[in-house]
Amino acid sequence: MVDLNPWGELYCQEIEGADVVVMGVPFDGAVSCGKGSSLAPEKIRSLSRYLPTITEEGFDIGDLKVYDHGDVPVSLNWEAYYADVEKEAFALFQSGKFCLFFGGDHSVTIPLSRAFGHHFKGKKIGIIHFDSHPDLCDEYDGHRWSHACPLRRAVEDVITPKDLAQIGIRSYEKEEVAFYKAHPDLLLIRAYDVFNEGFQSVCEKIKSKFRDYDALYISLDIDVLDPAFAPGTGTPEAGGLSSRELMQMIKFLMSELPIVAMDLVEVSPPLDSVNHITSWAALKIVYEVFGKLSIKL
Repeated sequence: MVDLNPWGELYCQEIEGADVVVMGVPFDGAVSCGKGSSLAPEKIRSLSRYLPTITEEGFDIGDLKVYDHGDVPVSLNWEAYYADVEKEAFALFQSGKFCLFFGGDHSVTIPLSRAFGHHFKGKKIGIIHFDSHPDLCDEYDGHRWSHACPLRRAVEDVITPKDLAQIGIRSYEKEEVAFYKAHPDLLLIRAYDVFNEGFQSVCEKIKSKFRDYDALYISLDIDVLDPAFAPGTGTPEAGGLSSRELMQMIKFLMSELPIVAMDLVEVSPPLDSVNHITSWAALKIVYEVFGKLSIKL
């Protein structure tokens, strides 16, 4: 039977009874190429009605409860909208629940990471960033809030470069290559490193780096996946991770590190080639995250 609510039998009407809080940020005004990611929160929610609450390993996650806060309504005033997103996200962090955010383009990580940093001020925090692009540009297309800039803003406003790990990178602007040279303590794991070394070795590197941190935030751009697995995204890059590699890495990190929040961005339903496979891939990853959270209950 298909449940009429998003998240099926995981759905919870009151935040007090939830283990996970979800918020959509349907904004794609900062993209430099293909648009459409503003429709991702709606599409992922709609597909969630069909997915059984069982992980790929057969673990029943039906006891985990998800409260959906809805979307932050888009404003034509970009600065005001980011302020609204940060305020709403901060309130969700204050609830003490695991926070899951759906973009939107990657620029939405700017206010979301600020809310994360504000809530955990004084704690040792870090960001684990999965992407094909570093997103470390100081400015792109004439704007410092481009979707090519969120991690640059994060290392200025929220963390330092040594508190950042980037996985799956395979496309660079010249200034980003210079940024890496200037900040060797930033953990860069390229897509071909995952291929050459194996995902398990990469997982151990990330675990070692963040073993003494208090709270970590995962920012997951779906284009970290090879376009064969996720064609529905604005700036696809060949040579990316497989769905299997990404799922194994996310599950490992959820089990081994203090992950308290995650955003999932750059899914573009209008650009999906066949049967919403990119949205389905995103949703599958989310339910495996739910599985790891459910074990901790």
